[in-house]
Amino acid sequence: MKKILVTGGLGFIGSHVVVELQNSGFEVVIIDDLSNSRIEVLEQITEVTEIKPEFHQIDLRDKKAVYNFFNENKIEGVIHFAAFKAVGESVQKPLDYYENNINALVYLLQEMKGRNVDHFIFSSSCTVYGQADKLPITEKAPIKLAKSPYGNTKQIGEEIIKDSCKAYNMNAIALRYFNPIGAHESIKIGELPLGVPQNLIPFITQTAAGIREELAVFGDDYPTSDGTAIRDYIHVVDLAKAHVKALQRLLNKQNKENFEFFNVGTGKGSSVMEVIKAFEKVTQQPLNYRIAARREGDITSAYADTTKANEVLEWKPQETLEEALLSAWKWQQKQS
Repeated sequence: MKKILVTGGLGFIGSHVVVELQNSGFEVVIIDDLSNSRIEVLEQITEVTEIKPEFHQIDLRDKKAVYNFFNENKIEGVIHFAAFKAVGESVQKPLDYYENNINALVYLLQEMKGRNVDHFIFSSSCTVYGQADKLPITEKAPIKLAKSPYGNTKQIGEEIIKDSCKAYNMNAIALRYFNPIGAHESIKIGELPLGVPQNLIPFITQTAAGIREELAVFGDDYPTSDGTAIRDYIHVVDLAKAHVKALQRLLNKQNKENFEFFNVGTGKGSSVMEVIKAFEKVTQQPLNYRIAARREGDITSAYADTTKANEVLEWKPQETLEEALLSAWKWQQKQS
């Protein structure tokens, strides 16, 4: 079995990827600093797969700790999630985002280079496109000036990886996510942010559960059909499966270039109000919401052209928006 490191592997996306990797026959090692995750997720992953992944609590900003880990473990591939990820928070705390998201990436790549670890999957984002000129967004869309420090860290991260691949003959794939939502069908793992949710779906489910008094809809004056922002919402399990496909592409030496990148979404945009209405329909739960001012850093509309991932990775999303929302609600009910 090939041993794969998953950084941030107890987080929302990371935990689902760990499950899919284990289901595909990989041995998984998790690094997580537990700054935005819970140690209980380790047991929840084990309940799903009946395999307990090896776990190390490490802050990747600690260069010596990263060195020691690689010195003591033979790793054949790395999937890197560990990063701060909230657009709004990054505007308020830019230095925290640059330190955490950039330094950790550099330290990982340095250790990989020093030990000839050659397969790297990067958790990137559609934020690298900014407000795209054309929709749906293809991989050929220009990289725009970042609207937030978070988006900038993803752009810089991709540049660092591209330069490293060129200089050191490494191989990497960046997956540019759109908006992951939902929970595993077992309802044993899902999205459980610490503190006030920064993403729409957990805020919706917590409002429906009575944990939050009301949902704030940030802006109803966007140039869209109902005035609310449009995003491409993809089920987290579909996203997780795309990581396995990308990793296998590198391991099987099928990549055409040292650094490749793929959009991972559904190809369909849904407005915030459409998501609210879909949630109310599938769960029969009315939502208390109010219109609030736009958030700095938010764009009007983003949804993916997934042709490249469909054809090159041979990956396609299987779950609908409604199925994803229902799984998210079932997960929330389990927490209440």
